[in-house]
Amino acid sequence: MRWFSASKLAAAWTVANAAVRSAAFELDVGSTESIIAGATLAAEGMMHYYHGNEPGNTPGILPPPYYWWEVGAMFGGLMDYWWYTGNDTWNDIVMQGMLFQIGGDGLLMPANQTTSEGNDDQAFWAIATMMAAERGFPNPPAHKPQWLGVTQTVFNLQATRWDKANCNGGLRWQIFQWNNGYTYKNTVSNGCFFQLATRLARYTGNATYSEWANKIWDWSYSSGLISDDYRFYDGLDIPSNCTVNHNQWSYNAGLFLAGSAFMYNITTGSEQAKWKTRVDGILWMAGVFFHPTQTNIMYEAICEPYPRGCNTDQKSFKAYFSRWLALTTQMAPYTAETIMPKLQVSAKAALETCVGGSDGVTCGLKWYKGDWGAWDGSYGVGEQMAVMEVTQSLLIPGKPSPFTEVKGGNSTGNPSGGGGGDNPQLSAIIDLSRPTAGQRAGAAFATLTVLSMTGYMVYYMVT
Repeated sequence: MRWFSASKLAAAWTVANAAVRSAAFELDVGSTESIIAGATLAAEGMMHYYHGNEPGNTPGILPPPYYWWEVGAMFGGLMDYWWYTGNDTWNDIVMQGMLFQIGGDGLLMPANQTTSEGNDDQAFWAIATMMAAERGFPNPPAHKPQWLGVTQTVFNLQATRWDKANCNGGLRWQIFQWNNGYTYKNTVSNGCFFQLATRLARYTGNATYSEWANKIWDWSYSSGLISDDYRFYDGLDIPSNCTVNHNQWSYNAGLFLAGSAFMYNITTGSEQAKWKTRVDGILWMAGVFFHPTQTNIMYEAICEPYPRGCNTDQKSFKAYFSRWLALTTQMAPYTAETIMPKLQVSAKAALETCVGGSDGVTCGLKWYKGDWGAWDGSYGVGEQMAVMEVTQSLLIPGKPSPFTEVKGGNSTGNPSGGGGGDNPQLSAIIDLSRPTAGQRAGAAFATLTVLSMTGYMVYYMVT
């Protein structure tokens, strides 16, 4: 596999490399070349952590402490990087890793992940396959599962897991009952399911997906995961009478914002007005994720400012929030005048942190600190990915909208993949036999860290 391609954008990377050796990267938001150079700087740093393409390593896996889901999210960001910039440097790596983890059955349930794989983990990979279909990413070989077909298969599988018996509906966090978190219904799992429904509805024109989008929204609202003023809370606990955990994370708001924008895009009349109200409400309340004194600079409000800080997963949340803010401007173009200034200011501040590490170009987490050019000592895949995503999102004006089956798209579908089809309430086809004691112990360890985080988080209230 290639580490660098002989790309037409090599000159842009040279500009970035030269600039940061003497000072922090000064982004010119009006220059396509500057934006590409900034995104490339961040992407290069991110890919130094990935070795799945090297002999003896597993494609589609990052080393600890990174979990499986974040690689799917990273590959999605790299697809967007290619789509925004035209630079195919990492396309072969993405293709290799995606196909290895998808597997020959297209289920996105690789054997080495079943001890800890949750609905949200699987869905983040499916969002990447949906992106591949929408962006026209090169198709897999004909004998392999195809992007659209994989997305539909995952959607159908998740539909079979809709749990009406507890809390009147919704997806559980975990797929398997032996995993810690099985009794928790988290917003991100349901938000991913919602966004997949909306994007499949637009891509295929199949009304069943729109019906599911409405069903998921209605349950999320009635269960208390969505408030009247469009706050998105972390999740609810089944044994505690479906009690809601009121922590707020940027990626939950982003999931529902972009999904609502997709529904706005494909509806008319009173139905479109309903979704516009939701888009506007979410966008207004999303102000919680921009620093109160550093105007328009994005931050993860309930972990970045506090001494214990953000965990490994949470450090990447701004990446997806940025991605879905940008996508919203395409699906609901009137939002661009609100969203783009925030992305521009955030991208400038984000790149100012890329002066750390032994290489002098490592990006940090806290973009809002105000001491421009300062690195906060935080580093990793999430930090690099967030800077890459917020920067490359500035290239979205003028870009073509996501493809559909009738306009630009050429990915082969599989509406009945996973046994669901247009009536996806069929029995699950996954073997749910209980694992060994060793597997249970490994699964418990994998989820315990995430569960423990909710114990110290302070509910962040917008005043």
